Formats: sequence, C-alpha cells, structure tokens
Amino acid sequence: MADRETRPTTVWSRPERGARGPAPERSRTQITAAALALADAEGLAAVSMRALAQRLGTGPASLYRYVGSRDELLDLMADAVAGELDLSGATGGDWLEDLVGLALQSRDAHVRHPWLADLNDRRGEVLGPHAIDYLDHALGILAPAPGTAGQKLEAVGLLGGLAVLFARREAAATSTGDPSTGDPSTGDPAARVAHLAAVAAEGRHPHLLAALTAAGAPPPADRDALFVRLLRRLLPAMLGQGEP
Repeated sequence: MADRETRPTTVWSRPERGARGPAPERSRTQITAAALALADAEGLAAVSMRALAQRLGTGPASLYRYVGSRDELLDLMADAVAGELDLSGATGGDWLEDLVGLALQSRDAHVRHPWLADLNDRRGEVLGPHAIDYLDHALGILAPAPGTAGQKLEAVGLLGGLAVLFARREAAATSTGDPSTGDPSTGDPAARVAHLAAVAAEGRHPHLLAALTAAGAPPPADRDALFVRLLRRLLPAMLGQGEP
C-alpha cells in the first residue's frame, strides 16, 4: 500500500530520466517540441513513439528512457501548449479585460494546434505545471471580481470551453468551400443567415421569424468581436449573485 501511495502518478512526478544508462542525448522539452511539430503537420493520430523516434533519428526504445508511454507524451504536449500563453502581465486592473485577453490567447493556441481540443477530450483533467500556472494566473485575475471560489473556477472552465468552441468553428470555416458560391454549407455567415431567413419566411417557424425580424441585418462577420462580446456578457453573469 505504501508503494502504491508514493508511486508517481504523472510524468512530472519523477526525474526527467533514470540515473542509469548512457548520458542523455536529448531532453523531454526537445522530444515534446518534435511531437508538437508532428501533430501540427500530420494530426494527432500520427503521433506515435515510433513516428516520433523516426523524426528524431533514433530508436523508439531510447525515447522510453524519457517518456514512459504515449499517454505521457500527450500530457507533455498539452502542457507545452499551455506554456505558450503569456502570463507575465500584471493582474489587479480591469479583471474582465484581463480575462478576455487570456481567453483570446487560449483560443489562438487552439487555432495554432487544432488537435489540442481532441487531445484534451481524450486525456481528461491531467494538469501539468504550465496548466497549473495558467489556472493560478486566471484565478489571480479574478481575485477582485465578485463571486465565490466555486463560481470563479466555473468561469475559468467556461473561458476554456468557449476558446475551444471558437477555435473549432474557425478551423471548420477555413476548411469549407468558396464563400462566393452563397452555399449555406460553406463558411459564409451571410449565406447561412439568408438560408435561415428563407426557411423562416415559409411560416412554419414563427419564433425564428420573429427573432430574425427583431434582430435585423446581422453585422459583418467578426469572430473576435463575437468571442469578446460573449465573454463580456457571460462572465459577469456567472460571477454575480447566484448558486455557489
């Protein structure tokens, strides 16, 4: 039982490599960077210990001296992306503005690494040192904000969820066909709105028709503006009076 309780549970819980064996040829940071480049170029499914070893010009067995499994490699990759966020800015000013800025950074990281959302879905909640720094920084930003500790943790979770959602929408929009076709299946927002308006005008969806009529013409598509607008509406609401 004592051995089970003291056994490392994450890749960060033990030294970077064992004390035995030849002198180290590379570091976990180098291995992780190569894995990120592989995932960015070919997708998450392409990341295997064998493929990574080929990319590094070594044998798979040598990598296991630094990383115990592919799952541990994926943990390192996710935390390395968290390390790309700039947490150096001072907190204590406008908490909403600071948190929106952090959310934009998070969304941009997911855009740069479109495989990250799927990776986090599969991994569960494995937080590495950079991810913990991010969480602590976000809670520091929220220190002067209203709300309970539980509400603030939920707000940070919402921030991450919206970052993933908008990154996925951006990836989907850039991978669709030519918006000039006016096809609602493309990434053209105007085509989608026109399609909804045509359907609503048929008279079988009165609530949709009323909403579109009241809303009027949509503003030009600006995903940054929509992302920021949603955060500015949702975050204060989550941190107001309500259930803890």
